[in-house]
Amino acid sequence: MQKTESISEMRSLAARSHQAGRTVALVPTNGALHAGHEALIALAKSRADVVVVVVFPNPLAFGPSENFAGYPRSPGADLKRCGELGVDVVFMPAVEEVFPRGFSTYVTEEAVTKSLCGISRPTHFRGVTTATAKLLNIVRPEVLVLGQRDAQQIAVVRKMINDLCFGTEIAVAPTVRDADGLVISVRNHDLTAGQRQEALSVHAALRRAKEMVAQGVRSPDRIIAEATHLLGERRRVRVIYIAVVEPNTMEPMREVVPGKSLLAIAVWVDEVRLIDNAEL
Repeated sequence: MQKTESISEMRSLAARSHQAGRTVALVPTNGALHAGHEALIALAKSRADVVVVVVFPNPLAFGPSENFAGYPRSPGADLKRCGELGVDVVFMPAVEEVFPRGFSTYVTEEAVTKSLCGISRPTHFRGVTTATAKLLNIVRPEVLVLGQRDAQQIAVVRKMINDLCFGTEIAVAPTVRDADGLVISVRNHDLTAGQRQEALSVHAALRRAKEMVAQGVRSPDRIIAEATHLLGERRRVRVIYIAVVEPNTMEPMREVVPGKSLLAIAVWVDEVRLIDNAEL
C-alpha cells in the first residue's frame, strides 16, 4: 500500500495504473473510517484493479455554524485499516494542498441540491461537488464508490458527472447498519446511550414505511404522516425533513412507485444530526 499527501504524486500513481491497463476505483471519505467505509472499499475491490481511498475532511462541506475543527480524525488508524483491507493507494492531502490560498473556483449543481439537505445545509453540496470534481480530475477513476446512506449526495454527484461529461461510473454500496438497525456513521460516537435509543426511531419509521408500501399504501402523505407520528413520540428527536422522493432528482413524488421511490429522513437527536433513507 502506498500513501501520498501530494496531488502531483497521486496524479502520477493513477496515470501509471491507467498506462498499465489497470482500472481504478476511487473511494472518497472524510476519514475516521468505520464499517460503512469497509463496505465501500470491498465494493471498490470488486469493481476495479486498483483502489484509491481518499482520507480528506472537506472544509467546504461544512457550513459556518458547523464544527469542522471538531470533526473526528484518526489518520493512523485509517491507514492501518486501509492496509488490512488491501487498499492500493491512500491519498491524505492537507487542506492547503487541495484548496490552496487564493482558491476561488467552485462547482455547483442547481437542481438536485435545492431540496432536503440543500435547504438546511445550503453550502454543503457546493463543497461536495467542488472537492469531488477535483478528485475526479486528479485520479480519473473508472469507478467512483459512494454509500447509499448519502442518497442525495449520490444524486447530486451523478448529475454533475453526467452534466460535465466526466465519464466516471458510480457504484453504490448498500447502507451498513449496526445490529439494532442504526445506520453506521461517524456521528454515532456523539450519541449517549439514551440518545441512541431515541435515534432508533428513524430506522423504525423507515421499516414502518416499507411495511405500508408492501401492504398496498401508495400515498406519500400517509407514509410521511406515519413516520412523523413515530418520530414525534421521541422527546429528543426533532424532524428536519421527511420526504418521499424520486431517487435521481430528489423531487417529491405524488404517488409511491415501489422500487422507484425513496423515503428520506433527517433529524436532530438533541444536537446530533442524523440522516437515513430507504427504498420503498
